[in-house]
Amino acid sequence: MFIQIIQGKCTKQDELHALADSWREELSPGATGWLGGTYGFTDDDMFIGVVRFESREAAMANSNRPEQTAWAEKFAACMDGPLTFHDCEDVTLMMDGGSDNAGFVQVIRGKVSDPSAIKSLFADTTQLQAMRPEIIGATLAIEDDGTFTETVAFTDEAAAREGEKLQPPEEIKDMLDSMMSDATFYDLHHPWFESSTH
Repeated sequence: MFIQIIQGKCTKQDELHALADSWREELSPGATGWLGGTYGFTDDDMFIGVVRFESREAAMANSNRPEQTAWAEKFAACMDGPLTFHDCEDVTLMMDGGSDNAGFVQVIRGKVSDPSAIKSLFADTTQLQAMRPEIIGATLAIEDDGTFTETVAFTDEAAAREGEKLQPPEEIKDMLDSMMSDATFYDLHHPWFESSTH
């Protein structure tokens, strides 16, 4: 899987959401290899989109379509400033990668010192599911320099906040503390989702 993270400041939220809807209706049928996306705004008007493709080649082929270029120009014009893009081919899924039924999504960006250790932690969810049933899936995308983007889907925000109060087992907590640094959390209170049906 290939994930592209799109981020930028946007105060025209209704307009941007409508543009995203128009992409799904008009352009997604021709986007070969597109799997879906998770989108939302933080309280301080930061837009975050986490878009999933089968491969980098599929994502690049989509970007090169003339109709995609025209749509991307309209999308960029909606933003208050420049967009940033992060491309990740190193993707790990937790519980099938999330759920379009999530009522709350948290996107975490930071640096990881040992990608293989955090990926193995991500893959074994038995303990996590027992402790945090409100987590219904996640994706972990790691860039070449160790920058990671974790996208966590929760049933709802109230359950997520309750779950945050639980301390993980000491060995897991120590591992996470040592592996992740400078993490920034982006709360998407009203996320929306798009998924491929073809």
